[in-house]
Amino acid sequence: MRRVAQASSLDPYVSAVRHFNRFYTRKIGVLKEGLLDSALSLTEARVLYELCNRASCAATDLRAALGLDAGYLSRILRAFEKRGWLERKPAQADARRHVLTASRSGRAAFESLDARSNDEVRRLLAGIERARLDRLRQAVCTVEDVLEPKQPVAGPYLLRTHRSGDIGWVVYRHGVLYSQEWGYDERFEALVARIVAEFVQYFDPAAERCWIAEKDGDRVGSVFLVRKSKRVAKLRLLLVEPSARGLGIGRRLVEECIGFARQCRYRKIVLWTQSELRAARRIYQEAGFRLAATERHRSWGRDDLVSESWELALR
Repeated sequence: MRRVAQASSLDPYVSAVRHFNRFYTRKIGVLKEGLLDSALSLTEARVLYELCNRASCAATDLRAALGLDAGYLSRILRAFEKRGWLERKPAQADARRHVLTASRSGRAAFESLDARSNDEVRRLLAGIERARLDRLRQAVCTVEDVLEPKQPVAGPYLLRTHRSGDIGWVVYRHGVLYSQEWGYDERFEALVARIVAEFVQYFDPAAERCWIAEKDGDRVGSVFLVRKSKRVAKLRLLLVEPSARGLGIGRRLVEECIGFARQCRYRKIVLWTQSELRAARRIYQEAGFRLAATERHRSWGRDDLVSESWELALR
């Protein structure tokens, strides 16, 4: 399980989110009486958006999608009907249930508002260099993913050996993820840097390998198999990005290590991990590794760690 922040430690994050909310609502102009110089409030504009971007829906669908009070939504819909923006029809399966659709004039009103919204955002972004725009897009995607995590979508991925740029990525992502998820400090990142530097410096392609997992053109995982002795290999630095977890990539990376170790005629694979990394431990257990030793230690800014040594005998 990941380390979850306690309520008492959330104050700095609460302040940061509220500060951002105040900044962003001011920046995009939603504090004005009418959105984009229209007669609509932000909520009314969002309801109109939903009506125009669904083939049909019921009021309960809008309530669920927007989290609105039933009475408040009902008043908005009645106002739309008076303007001629909304049509109600009994549902075919249940005449007591009404299906809502935007009328032609409702869609025209939405298209005008939508065009003005696009123009407003273009003016906001105009003059910003491409690299900073890419950072902005990534940042807003991160906000969405953190507040409403999506289940990873199954799809094709590939495993390949390392190439230029991969080693730096491995160090960077280990540093970031282990800091965010487990509270490890920069000394853990330094340890990863030493491991991969040694791998590159003494790399023997006949007996060692690094695999990088890619999905949709992005790196999403890594693992290393290195020589510990003539008959013993060591599995190191298994990592799967949060966006790709649950797709079996970690299991596949470990399977590649085992298959390559057999090909190289190693008799055993060993690895060193931490007891709290339960997802990784589960993969090792399912692959046939057995726990050989444990040891409490203080490392990387944590004083409550338990290291584990695992082994897999190869036939």
